[in-house]
Amino acid sequence: MMQEEKKQLEVFALNVREDIVKSTTAAKSGHPGGSLSAADYLTYLYEKEIKVDPKNPEKFDRDRFVLSKGHSAPALYSVLAREGFFPVEDLITLRKKDSHLQGHPCSQTTPGIDMSTGSLGQGISAACGMAKGAKVLGLDINVYALLGDGEIAEGEVWEAMLFAAHYKLNNLCVAVDVNGLQIDGKTSDVMNTEPLDKKFEAFGCKVIKIDGHNFDELEKAFNFFHENKSGTQPTVILLKTVKGKGVSFMENVAGWHGKAAKPDECEKALAELEELRAKI
Repeated sequence: MMQEEKKQLEVFALNVREDIVKSTTAAKSGHPGGSLSAADYLTYLYEKEIKVDPKNPEKFDRDRFVLSKGHSAPALYSVLAREGFFPVEDLITLRKKDSHLQGHPCSQTTPGIDMSTGSLGQGISAACGMAKGAKVLGLDINVYALLGDGEIAEGEVWEAMLFAAHYKLNNLCVAVDVNGLQIDGKTSDVMNTEPLDKKFEAFGCKVIKIDGHNFDELEKAFNFFHENKSGTQPTVILLKTVKGKGVSFMENVAGWHGKAAKPDECEKALAELEELRAKI
């Protein structure tokens, strides 16, 4: 990837992180930790990969994205706004009464949302249905889904992957945000699901493990997906990430899974992100 292109992605991701901190602070609730860990994946997905049109979000033959870990909505909302699906100014209304940006994504109210999610495990099943539907209709539609590593403990996830492999959904690209933490602590302590690569491979998937904050590796992973489309297997990208990425006092702290920053903490977080911007 060209250096200038990478810089543009890094700036975009920093903007997303700032939006996450600001919107959750204004709402006095939300899930900043897992939103921050997913910011780089979502940045690359919408800036470089997925075929969607903000001016025509209901275009029938568009690609689809399902945020199966729906609590990370602040990150997705920021990316959608900055891609032009709705005004960036709307982000500050997160979780407010009558806002179209509620705590979890709603396809009935928010442009660019393909599936209402929140109950963990259900999103990936919907994504499988979308991928199968595209196959039945003979349409060149890719379906992308993002899960959390805590979510992987849900049995429905594995039922969905059995379905994906059985029906040869090579147009399905599943990513897992492996930040090692969930609301109750370390995923390894709450419900150890490792080794994830071996499990997904055993369920019939092609798997690649990458640094989820490295845009060169994200590019490699999506190229891996497109190469695999010549075969019959779904693709799984395991993203090694840091919960709370970009804000030092949130990084690798389970307590920031579902807690908003206070105004003074918000200022500190934004100052840190500005320092990172100066280094790009």
